[in-house]
Amino acid sequence: MPVTHPTLVRTGVADFVCAQINEGTPPGKLVMQTAAAATVATLTFGNPAFGGAVAGVATANAITSDTNAVGGVIAKAELRNAAGTPKVLCSVTVTGGGGDIQLSSVTVSAGQTVSMSSLTYSATP
Repeated sequence: MPVTHPTLVRTGVADFVCAQINEGTPPGKLVMQTAAAATVATLTFGNPAFGGAVAGVATANAITSDTNAVGGVIAKAELRNAAGTPKVLCSVTVTGGGGDIQLSSVTVSAGQTVSMSSLTYSATP
């Protein structure tokens, strides 16, 4: 049987992780990268980036689009605090591809706008 956590613990974990992203000013960033870790697009979190978790899930506040992306094929992302320190690392795929973050397209042209309408962080049960 895999290890599980009650809802109260999952909520505490999610709040702890999101507090790491919320720390500092200006707001943190969501950095989309190629498999080789080259930056494709950088989106800016609101301040704070995330509100308090409910039932182990925290929802990001407004995320500002990158209106002039570098371009490339997105394979992963880092959620960073204001100092630029990565706090959450995740996979990125097209919708239905099973990634932690799923986008309508992972291929981005230079100068293209990359946006995200919503993002949640979930502490695993």
